[in-house]
Amino acid sequence: MKKTLFALLITLISTTWLYAQSPDEQEIKKLSMDKWQWMADKDVDKLENLFDDKAKFVHMSGSWKKEKELEIIETGSIWYKNAEVHDTAIEVSGNTAVVWNRITLTAHVRGNDVENEFTVTEVYQKQGHDWKMLVFTFSSVRDTHEIEH
Repeated sequence: MKKTLFALLITLISTTWLYAQSPDEQEIKKLSMDKWQWMADKDVDKLENLFDDKAKFVHMSGSWKKEKELEIIETGSIWYKNAEVHDTAIEVSGNTAVVWNRITLTAHVRGNDVENEFTVTEVYQKQGHDWKMLVFTFSSVRDTHEIEH
């Protein structure tokens, strides 16, 4: 019995350690989740600070740079009403972090509410003490799509 409990304890500890996130991963995950709320709230001041000046955005209808993305959000021509995040994977290498979020996005576009499944890829770079988003890409996927961890 003691051997079984000891083996179970070791398995639990090693599994917890394996899936533990580094401080950078925790910070990036929070930033990514906050970003979805800022987009829903149309808080372009916070987003402007998050987006690098050379950031690129890829959507179903095209790709553009920071100024246009902020204008789209501020005017509500795309209103990111809610991003239900189903799964997240994060990889950090040096001062670069990549986030994959599998989401169901509810957005208001051209007068209609629409719901789409996406895997969103976000690339961040640590600049000084802050993380800045460099890339934000929506990839249309089936609702059965899974992110490999």
